[in-house]
Amino acid sequence: MVSVMVGNERHEVSDAVGQNDALWLPQWAVEEVTGWRLKPQGFCRDDVCVPVPPGRQTEFVDGGRVNVAAFWRLLEAPALHDADGGLWVLGESAGRRAAQLESLEAPDFRLPDLAGRVHALSDLHGRKVLLVTWASW
Repeated sequence: MVSVMVGNERHEVSDAVGQNDALWLPQWAVEEVTGWRLKPQGFCRDDVCVPVPPGRQTEFVDGGRVNVAAFWRLLEAPALHDADGGLWVLGESAGRRAAQLESLEAPDFRLPDLAGRVHALSDLHGRKVLLVTWASW
């Protein structure tokens, strides 16, 4: 079993194999873990497709398995793992992160108020919001 962290989500994939710098996931798990799906035109998410580089198909696809780490590096995003390959972290590309920072939009999050009711920042979209934070450390 291999644990894969993408964003704030952790996925346990029993049929996955992490060895060297390759993370082979069964095709059925790729979309569940990453949000990308392998199609004839390449890896697709919504209306965006990234073609598999010509002549490098075996680096990305082997039978019913997909090397997600190779695809992540193709996206110029970090794919890191522990020494035994049992834990992988698929990070966000620097370009995408820079674009998010330049947009000046806060990421969505959910937090409880003092009464225990959970509020999401996205629920306040289109309104002016004052966020007050405090930390004891």
